[in-house]
Amino acid sequence: MENTPTTDAFQDHYPDDLAHCYGCGRLNGHGHQIKTHWETTADGDETVTRYMPRPEHTAIPGFVYGGLIASLIDCHGTGTAAAAACRFRGREMGSAPPLRFVTASLQVDYLKPTPIGVELEIRGRVEEIKEKKVVVIATVFANGVATARGRIVAVLMPESMAPRAA
Repeated sequence: MENTPTTDAFQDHYPDDLAHCYGCGRLNGHGHQIKTHWETTADGDETVTRYMPRPEHTAIPGFVYGGLIASLIDCHGTGTAAAAACRFRGREMGSAPPLRFVTASLQVDYLKPTPIGVELEIRGRVEEIKEKKVVVIATVFANGVATARGRIVAVLMPESMAPRAA
């Protein structure tokens, strides 16, 4: 499997007015600021995010808080949805108008306790893609072991959520 990202991080292409999300917003200095990329594997393209949990992400000593895992799966899924939608439409990430997705549904299954102190890898695959909806399956790995799996239904951000000019 190739471990070199094939593109810039999806989140780096979000316009400034849409880059404040706690999980993936590059302009949110208090957030996770995850970075998601396409990677080509023997089984096809996947999206990958790597994240190192901090001590404050502890559930009980030695293990990651489940809310962090859900947050990582959530934002990995919406980032994957945006990139997949651009590919689906034959567009480049960052082209106008922006394709920004939000979560309509998030299901997380915790498979094993996730140890803290190791880099987590989140891998995603597009299960379904339509004009305004993308379904992503994402798996969290710690030391190569799957610890959580999520299914994200992401929908094109409704106009009612669009930032308003001041």
